[in-house]
Amino acid sequence: MKKPLDGQPAGEALPPLPFGRGEGQGEESRGNPPAGGLTPSPRPSPPRRGRGRIARTALESVVPPKYSPGTKPAVDSAAASATKIVRWKAGRATRHTDQVAREEPLEIRVQGRSVAVTMRTPGHDRELAAGFLLTEGIIRDRHDVVEILHCRAAAAPDNTLNVFLSASLKVDFAQLTRHVFATSSCGLCGKASIAAVHQHFPPVKSRLRLAAKTVAGLPAVMREAQRTFAQTGGLHASAVFDAAGNLIVLREDVGRHNALDKVLGHGLLESKLPFDSHILLVSGRTSFEIMQKALAARIPIVAAVSAPSSLAVDFARESGQTLIGFLRGQTMNIYSHPERIVAKTKRINSR
Repeated sequence: MKKPLDGQPAGEALPPLPFGRGEGQGEESRGNPPAGGLTPSPRPSPPRRGRGRIARTALESVVPPKYSPGTKPAVDSAAASATKIVRWKAGRATRHTDQVAREEPLEIRVQGRSVAVTMRTPGHDRELAAGFLLTEGIIRDRHDVVEILHCRAAAAPDNTLNVFLSASLKVDFAQLTRHVFATSSCGLCGKASIAAVHQHFPPVKSRLRLAAKTVAGLPAVMREAQRTFAQTGGLHASAVFDAAGNLIVLREDVGRHNALDKVLGHGLLESKLPFDSHILLVSGRTSFEIMQKALAARIPIVAAVSAPSSLAVDFARESGQTLIGFLRGQTMNIYSHPERIVAKTKRINSR
């Protein structure tokens, strides 16, 4: 059962509720199921230390600080908020304060023109906007972006960004396909064919080789760096590692596509692209759009802890990308270009 926040008394017992045990509770909080009640989703296991190392070049915010026994990490108020809940356990109801991931709309404008609205977890919004425009083929590198500012004239200025681009860049607004509304989970649903994507982003050619042992250790490193997930259990994550297993950047969001856009936007704004000698790890399943976004950043290897879709597999095979699924413990399934994953790396990787 999740412990109360620091300074909060242990769970306060409630008087009997007007429904029988296991009936009418509504949504269950994370924790043990009440006797005879519905079984809730299991709470994520606590982070475990992985084999990989975290690169010194990564932002300090990527890695959660260490805490002494009996203390809890501070909650990122932008990414999570406190809410009162009733938790059932062993037939007893108690009141607690829980943390839930925040979800708010973000409107992205280009030169003052609205091009997208997406539901996201607040934080790293400029990276999200830059990553979105990168994967849409509107911008290619850091020099295409002059500045990204909150639009103070908007009705919700904190949730509205205006991206100003280089005067030499010609913007095809008709190319922006996510122009009305996109949920944080679906991204660009029903996007055009693989061939259409390749018109903007050609297949990758990479001589990158990674040891299977290095790949197997990455999920533990990612989980350790997921500060808000550890508090809420409600965020997706995307992370980029180098060939040695060093964490370069990790971002969290309620939307898995948004988390990836933030990672790629970080790479663009910090002039770290292309990621053509790196591996991308995502916390959920791998879709067609995840692969397309990775291709935009020239990422040759994409791994996920869950399953890929059939179109993601087809896309990876035709795009020269290695696609790994069900990366759990010492096992993984490789769906395309398996030659990049080897027992041991015998020489320094080259592009």
